[in-house]
Amino acid sequence: MRFSVFLFLPAVLALSLFALAQDTNSTSGPSQTQGAATQSGTPSAPASFDQVIDRVVQREHLFNAGMRHLHPMVETYIQNFKGNAQAGVVPVSDQYFLGRLDLTEGTKDRSFMGEPGLGHKVLSKFASLYSVRFLPLGFAQMVILDQDFQHKYYNITFARREFLGEIRCLVFDVEPRKGSGNGRFIGRIWVEDQDFNIVRFNGTYQSPSHSSYYLHFDSWRLNLRPGMWLPAYVYSEETGMHSGATTNLNFKAQTRLWGYDLKNPGQSEEFTQILVEAPQTVRDQSAAAQDASPVESQRLWERQAEDNAVERLQKIGLIAPEGEVDKVLQTVVNNLVVTNNLEIVPDVRARVLLTSPLESFTIGHTIVVSRGLLDVLPDEASLAMVMAHELGHIVLGHGGDTKMAFYDRMFFPDVEAFEKLDFTHTPAEEAAADQKALDLLGHSPYKDKLSNAGLFLKALQANAPQLKSLIRPHMGNGLAYGQSVRMSALLTAAPQLETGRTDQIAALPLGGRIKLDPWTSRIELLKTKPVALVSASEKLPFEVTPFFPFLTRLPAPSPEKAALTEPAK
Repeated sequence: MRFSVFLFLPAVLALSLFALAQDTNSTSGPSQTQGAATQSGTPSAPASFDQVIDRVVQREHLFNAGMRHLHPMVETYIQNFKGNAQAGVVPVSDQYFLGRLDLTEGTKDRSFMGEPGLGHKVLSKFASLYSVRFLPLGFAQMVILDQDFQHKYYNITFARREFLGEIRCLVFDVEPRKGSGNGRFIGRIWVEDQDFNIVRFNGTYQSPSHSSYYLHFDSWRLNLRPGMWLPAYVYSEETGMHSGATTNLNFKAQTRLWGYDLKNPGQSEEFTQILVEAPQTVRDQSAAAQDASPVESQRLWERQAEDNAVERLQKIGLIAPEGEVDKVLQTVVNNLVVTNNLEIVPDVRARVLLTSPLESFTIGHTIVVSRGLLDVLPDEASLAMVMAHELGHIVLGHGGDTKMAFYDRMFFPDVEAFEKLDFTHTPAEEAAADQKALDLLGHSPYKDKLSNAGLFLKALQANAPQLKSLIRPHMGNGLAYGQSVRMSALLTAAPQLETGRTDQIAALPLGGRIKLDPWTSRIELLKTKPVALVSASEKLPFEVTPFFPFLTRLPAPSPEKAALTEPAK
């Protein structure tokens, strides 16, 4: 989806800009003089500190206006923690929210979880948003610096220049002026030096009194289209915050946004590429007599139900478009199929659910694994364990409900997806799939590498009572139920779980493997170098960590393409 209010404003910041004899601690309002325009109408490079701030304010107002027309998926996962003498800080409970962000004033509840949040006429009110009870809206609001960001409301001080990835930024300290109103942002902002978009802000909102609190956060925007920087990640953390007489807040939270372009999945482009072949004068009669047999018809009907469900979940933004990660999963499935001499018709496929909770399930012959589960698995053998369990369901004929073959059943509001689509199996089917998976793994290339898979299950079993929201499935069966875990037979062959060893990695932190493109919802494997751990507290199994994305700038569109997309005058 293209956004007309975002303008690409090429402007090069003079290197000597802040060498000018300007008072960068100025308490006066914004300059009345904007950077002079060139003959072509493009704003020239600002020549003073106030002109820079004026440009930043202008871009932020355009950003706020634009966000009212975008409705990405927004997911927040929170871990409450406490100190541990051996492992440092460890999670003790968690919470999870999923919804669609809607910054239009007067919107209704857009939560997928059936919980309050993202609610009615609340976003425009900064005060009293946060309380001991976490609300999704509170974390979602952290994508907005200030709904009415003005120089007159803030004291803004230049701090330094700094690179965030490839992007050279101007760094400013921002503090609300006295009497400017409650809920103003206080902290630091990073402004890219080409178009003067805010790409990161770190701090909190100013509390109206000592009895109310705002949470601290670190909010990042990515360049998802030329000249367009949009929210992608928010990290929030509090340690020792007192709220009321007995409450002591200690938590870490990750908020992710994706699916900005869900309304433009590419079908229009595919339509324009349709080629019409020349008519054939003679039709092959043998080819015409290819009606499906009853068995083939049943298979096609089941596949149609499967395709309908997968397509609907992708349109919602819950399943990633096909890509390189699917091919990795497919390779593991093929290894299991070939080494066990299986003949499965139709072929088994693999897709990725974009949410953080750890789950896997089958939709017909399509195996679906969540992004969060892929993040925390320590190695390929552990992934093979997950895929073997789901393949066991397919081999044993534990099919899904073919009612989804009628496409009218896909006509439901996006937020009802968890309610309308159910891919769970009975306990008996789960037990049978476990046993079949052990048989498949025993004849696979992974048969001698399953100790780490068992170690992962031990770590999952140890953390399951505390991380109930992380292990709670939303579309299929869970990996753990209390102290019981899937594929528990692998526990006996696994080594002892030793949290104090730095060379034993049973599970990775969330975000350890998968990178998500917020615009297209496509995913890819992270290509990061292994980091040597200096202490056991850095192992962080199943935990949330801060975000530090490597920022890059998309190239400007070519003049020819820009001319085609420019609105008519």
